[in-house]
Amino acid sequence: MFELRSANARGISNLEWLYSQHTFSFGDYQDTDQMGFSDLLVINEDRVQPARGFAPHSHDNMEIFSYVLEGALEHRDSMGSTSIIRPGDVQIMSAGTGITHSEHNASAYEPVHFLQIWIVPDQPGMKPRYQQHHFDTAKKRGSLHLIISPHGEHQSLSIHQDVRVFAGLFDGDEQFTLQLPENRYAYVHVARGLLELNNHPMGAGDGMRVRGERELHFDHGQAAEVLVFDLRPKALPYEK
Repeated sequence: MFELRSANARGISNLEWLYSQHTFSFGDYQDTDQMGFSDLLVINEDRVQPARGFAPHSHDNMEIFSYVLEGALEHRDSMGSTSIIRPGDVQIMSAGTGITHSEHNASAYEPVHFLQIWIVPDQPGMKPRYQQHHFDTAKKRGSLHLIISPHGEHQSLSIHQDVRVFAGLFDGDEQFTLQLPENRYAYVHVARGLLELNNHPMGAGDGMRVRGERELHFDHGQAAEVLVFDLRPKALPYEK
């Protein structure tokens, strides 16, 4: 079964320095029908103005990753981690027992456009950690490349949850089929461009809840970039 979450139906936060679109309930945007999916709690599409950003703030017991689409994002945290995250980079922060961090646009002239995604961990009270890795465009071209997994398989980043995240780029005749294990859910988020998922057209910002399917087929891409989440078969985060 395929259930579309339209980009146009997302919640919006529009501040002087930040334009954010919320796939699921977040902050002042609350929708009882959009409280996450499986262990996936937040997908925020953020655009931050030059030399602006999120002041230091704290999190705990959450797996948080950033996926930059355009520009450069500067990260600093209470573990002493500092980095610049650019397109092709994936950053994941396991907040665990507690971490304070800030995220700023590293440019004084150009905006930064990125996805921030929260996944509920499989247990509380883990030691905080930070990871970052660059994934080559060639590995994602016309394919789905593993970027996050429970045990850091195939040089992916590791996460404290039974979740696997894939990234892909599709254009023209490129097509790919992902085989899902039995009794799994999936969530597909189109970061930009257009494509078809099992003959369902999707555009930038669209999401798709997937239940009871064993194959996800991607084709008819038009400058498309997509993230795919292989998830446990449960309705909502925090559900036992």
